Amino acid sequence: MKIVAQVKLLPASAHDADALVATLRACNRAANAASQVAFSKDLKRRNVLQEAVYHRIKADFDLGAQAAVRTIKKVCDAYATLKANLRAGNYGPEGSKRRTKAESKPIGFRETSAQPYDDRILTWNLDAQTVSIWTVAGRLKGIPFVCSPEAMKLLASRKGESDLVIRDGMFFLIATIDVPEPPVFEPKGFLGVDLGIVNIATTSDGQIMSGRQVNRYRQHKRDLRTKLQKKRTKSAARVLKRNRRKESRYAIQRNHIIAKKLVATAERTSRGIGLEDLTGIRQRVTAKKDQRARLHSWAFAQLGSFVEYKAQRAGVPVVHVDPRNTSRQCSECWHTHRSNRVTQARFVCKSCGTVLHADHNGSRNIAHRAGAAWQRGAVNRPSIA
Repeated sequence: MKIVAQVKLLPASAHDADALVATLRACNRAANAASQVAFSKDLKRRNVLQEAVYHRIKADFDLGAQAAVRTIKKVCDAYATLKANLRAGNYGPEGSKRRTKAESKPIGFRETSAQPYDDRILTWNLDAQTVSIWTVAGRLKGIPFVCSPEAMKLLASRKGESDLVIRDGMFFLIATIDVPEPPVFEPKGFLGVDLGIVNIATTSDGQIMSGRQVNRYRQHKRDLRTKLQKKRTKSAARVLKRNRRKESRYAIQRNHIIAKKLVATAERTSRGIGLEDLTGIRQRVTAKKDQRARLHSWAFAQLGSFVEYKAQRAGVPVVHVDPRNTSRQCSECWHTHRSNRVTQARFVCKSCGTVLHADHNGSRNIAHRAGAAWQRGAVNRPSIA
């Protein structure tokens, strides 16, 4: 399986930093020129687009041969992703309007968009923790980098492209890592996981991972943004810029921690993980005005993806189930009625009298459905250990 590792570059001088910035700008301007040709002449395949624009962008934007090839591939990959999204209909409730808008103009690239590198224009020296990287100002050698010990171990299995990224004035390389994928074991039951806003995750074992701290942090950041935006001063703008990624980083960290706990619990107990298929939940759910910000900042898709890739690395099977009525169905007698859900946190079955925390009841239903789907063979089963 493929995962990514991030390292931070530490250019030794302003000249090196300027060369990296100039490289990103030149490559993305070339990408925009190639995108215009790809759109106007309908040349979305790599070979035909490369034949049409290779010599032009190489000369006009002072790119090396391999840098020009990587730039053209980036454009073709962007159009392939757009086509896949159009086919899947990932454009929300106003899908037809967004689809028409997406198809009516060429794809554009920001001047600081990521630029892919391959081994011909980027060389890693893991012993010295340095890289040699091509730029429009020549090849920069011995650029040091720093990363976590875990990322350093992963870099030994690095394979494929690495992306040069600039964020908040800092340079990063995002490397693709090819790690061995263990076989999936035959589960002895399933750990159901109910995802929510009040409680980020609740397991069928009764463990509740509250979202109170995350929601309070997000509310604090929203209030701070509103206050600073009203000031309209240079110092307020600087603070806004400094804080703009903190909320996202905080949510990512919390999701990593929760996903790691869920996978560790499933692996320790030889169980699979059952998750709800929440595709399109934001379009299906109508929230009150004071709840919209909380709904749209809910990073359930990110948490689900973290659980999936961590489970894949551990050989833990993951099954997605239909979320319909998981909050209204009794996990003991299967009686389903909307009045069973008394409040957000309280579930009382009108048939058998079972009383449970509502999210715990929902997670138990998810576990039952995941187990049934696995037994029916209704999920794609990888090789079993």
